[in-house]
Amino acid sequence: MMDASKYRIGYFTPPVEEGHVYRWPQKDHIEVPPTFCSVDLRDGNQSLIVPMSLEEKLEFFKLLVEVGFKEIEVGFPAASETEYEFLRTLIDNNMIPDDVTVQVLTQCRDHIIRKTFEAVKGAPRAVIHFYNSTSKAQREQVFKKSKEEIKKIAVDGAKLVKQLSEEYEGNFLFEYSPESFTGTEPEYAVEVCNAVLDVMQPTKERPMILNLPVTVEMSMPHVYANQIEWCSDNFKYRDGVIISSHPHNDRGTGVACAELACLAGADRIECCLFGNGERTGNVDAITLAMNMYSHGVDPKLDFSNMPHICEVYERCTRMHVYERTPYAGALVFAAFSGSHQDAIAKGMTYYRQNEQHEWNCPYIPIDPTDISRTYDADVIRINSQSGKGGIGFLLEQNFGYNPPPKMREALSYAVKSVSDHAHKELSVMEVLEVFEKTYLNVEAPIKVEDAHFVQKDGIMSMVTFTENGMIKNAASHGNGRLDAVANAIREETGLKFRLDHYSEHSLDQKGTGSVACSYVGLVWEDKSVTWGAGTDTDIINAGIKALVSAINNKK
Repeated sequence: MMDASKYRIGYFTPPVEEGHVYRWPQKDHIEVPPTFCSVDLRDGNQSLIVPMSLEEKLEFFKLLVEVGFKEIEVGFPAASETEYEFLRTLIDNNMIPDDVTVQVLTQCRDHIIRKTFEAVKGAPRAVIHFYNSTSKAQREQVFKKSKEEIKKIAVDGAKLVKQLSEEYEGNFLFEYSPESFTGTEPEYAVEVCNAVLDVMQPTKERPMILNLPVTVEMSMPHVYANQIEWCSDNFKYRDGVIISSHPHNDRGTGVACAELACLAGADRIECCLFGNGERTGNVDAITLAMNMYSHGVDPKLDFSNMPHICEVYERCTRMHVYERTPYAGALVFAAFSGSHQDAIAKGMTYYRQNEQHEWNCPYIPIDPTDISRTYDADVIRINSQSGKGGIGFLLEQNFGYNPPPKMREALSYAVKSVSDHAHKELSVMEVLEVFEKTYLNVEAPIKVEDAHFVQKDGIMSMVTFTENGMIKNAASHGNGRLDAVANAIREETGLKFRLDHYSEHSLDQKGTGSVACSYVGLVWEDKSVTWGAGTDTDIINAGIKALVSAINNKK
């Protein structure tokens, strides 16, 4: 049995007066996107089983720039030779775009800070991100230091960072993180941050970043939002402070923490593509940004070529983008259920026919084509659970066939039967194959070889056809050409059916020479219904082929 009694609440709520009301819950959406800072090359890279090589880090940096990140934490240059060399390669080869700021991480330790400045010297614009852990658990268990001693580590680190920034060549900005913020008493976190601010003296013109990380998720997201808002209200130099959030995903609510942090006053989010990062990962930059995009807010990040982003990510990190990953996964737009497919197909038809700009399709939160996904390959997927709406949509979308609703239903049973027996998903081409084999231009056991018509008592047909290889001739009247042919075949063969449905359309809409497609439904003496389809450049011949196909489908 699991024993929940061994756990206790490990987070701290802000010390607010009775009756205090938080402002952030009054907001129902994010109006302005935060600044997105990628930490893929540091947090993400350090969590990989095989960290990226120099070449892979350079390719990944290029991808992040293409996506539109303007702030990129490129590593912990004092941690390894590869980290150091990567940063120097970017700087020495002028590979950092003018509008991109690189960020480097360092602990509040003298020799690490000094090596960090050696690595970053000459950078056109760089954020020096220094940190030390402030949580109660780490103070007591790891460092065995008092609050004053932990605060002194932060202050001494800030003093050295400020001193070296004046000695080294480069344009430096600053960021401080009270690591394990979520396990730190909020009033103590503010005390430490304010002590650092007193050293750095930020201004509105030259602000400093205070990063309040969810180093480990310890609470429900609204508690973190309360912490953010309370700290924001109690920081000194507030006009010169940029509030940053760095959520991890231990409780699976990293995205929610980031979104609520934005409502509570966070100006900036540190994140990774696909939520890569230690343990359960960092907050997913793609989900977070695309959530805003789906609400009409431009995140200023470009994920329009999602397949390319997935490919580079998987190759460089050796990680796999899970099929159900929001927005990016291979199956996130896929509908196998018949009722879902029907609603999606009708929604997309409505969207096109009404030339709508605003997206509002059932079951599909964003237009898949916005991120280079396709309706046929990514949305309507066919297996034994599929229905007439989705199958019909694929035929129409890809090949121009538009069977009537009742025929679509019959086709769906044929398609699902094939999928069920094969125990697999069917491709678009396999769906077409079932349609063609089952319904289109079926020529056995009956095949019409020739048909002539004269205007006599309505329409009279003279039909030559084969039945099981035997040539037969028949003639009959009808109220139209197809009806006359049906009557001739019925009277000659003794088959008992009536023509119940006929429809037609052009397959390619090119006018003269275009191929016509006809659909015929027959009701038989035993009340069963059969369907057939026919194609020909002559509309009459297309109808006859559809009629014969429907007759031949009577088993």
